Amino acid sequence: MTDCVKKRIVSGMRSTGKLHLGHYFGVLTNWVKLQNEYDAYYFIADWHALTTKYNDTDLLKQHINDVALDWLACGIDPNKATIYLQSLVPEIAQLHIYLSMITPQNWVERDPTLKDMTKILRTQGATDNSITYGLLGYPVLMTADIIMFNSDYVPVGVDQVAHIEISRDIIRRFNNIYKVQYFKEPEPLLTNIPLLKGIDGNKMGKSFNNDIKISDDEETTTKKITRCITDRERIKRDDPGHPENCEVAFTYWKIFGTEDEIKQIENDCRCAKLGCADCKKCLAKKVNEFLAPMRQKRIEYTKNPETVREILIEGSKKARIEAKKILDGAKEAIKMYI
Repeated sequence: MTDCVKKRIVSGMRSTGKLHLGHYFGVLTNWVKLQNEYDAYYFIADWHALTTKYNDTDLLKQHINDVALDWLACGIDPNKATIYLQSLVPEIAQLHIYLSMITPQNWVERDPTLKDMTKILRTQGATDNSITYGLLGYPVLMTADIIMFNSDYVPVGVDQVAHIEISRDIIRRFNNIYKVQYFKEPEPLLTNIPLLKGIDGNKMGKSFNNDIKISDDEETTTKKITRCITDRERIKRDDPGHPENCEVAFTYWKIFGTEDEIKQIENDCRCAKLGCADCKKCLAKKVNEFLAPMRQKRIEYTKNPETVREILIEGSKKARIEAKKILDGAKEAIKMYI
């Protein structure tokens, strides 16, 4: 009887620093689940961080460390998934070069993510000199990331499916040009990602100063939650509330509360038994209880930086072994001198 070979997945995050609850519910909870079901490769994309932050690298190492700490705190397990640093797997850069040689210019220019990133940079005052070759090559480098391990699936939300399509196009072109069926065309592994709003009711993001970080302490979290938008139509404490119009606080209750707690909060709000301030005070306690084990785990890893460094180095070494096999096969298909 042969063992069932697990399908392979690959996914990564840019090294932009401490992660927030939007990352946790949108990505990390799914990664934790998938690492038990697939041969999982998760990478910290420090090269991708340089596409927009090439001139601001003072905190790059710290940001890498913060991402690793948050992953480990949330349950990403180096014994179940291969955790690696993009720049410690140079085979990715080599594969990127080969892919860049066959990718038409107009393909990268039409990539929706690249268009969005360029637009954001220009609104922030970027000039033509700020839009670099590296940024334009972002979709090709992303493709190298995806196929470096010949993955079967890429976990994404529905809004990112188009982002995967350019990679599939590049893979198909490679296979057609060199008359091989070497690289798989990975399928998007769709995830139903809930949109967790920031405390101001907009999309949660560090740059918007509306996020709740996984690493925030209890006091900071409580202060942030007291600023959460609630029912704008409820003026006085004894006015009946409308939970369906509560922009942030009640949506958080639906995530962090038990079924009975949610019903009780909804009823007390409608009957004006519970004011918005008291509601948020109770909510802050629930959120802090939820985050407590992750915070403690993060603190333990923070006290042992060499352990975190070792996880990244060993994971990268493991990733390189497989990456070299894939790269050698690609070079053979191209008929490089090897």
